[in-house]
Amino acid sequence: MRLCEIAGKPVGDLHPVCNGISELRFAFGPGYRVYFAQKGSKLMLLLAGGDKSSQSKDIKQAKILLAQLIEEKKW
Repeated sequence: MRLCEIAGKPVGDLHPVCNGISELRFAFGPGYRVYFAQKGSKLMLLLAGGDKSSQSKDIKQAKILLAQLIEEKKW
């Protein structure tokens, strides 16, 4: 797990979830999260987002979307 800063301000932490998907968990609100894939050090692809209550559904959606993009050779 790593602390995450956006525009030089700490916003939460991030960690790998599975199969090339990582989660950015914000340290405010009702447990906001975004799920993304990353290529290299700069390119990131937002796959899904939600809060703690929709976490399982959001991860499943992110996995499906990333698998489709890989299958179609778009990622």
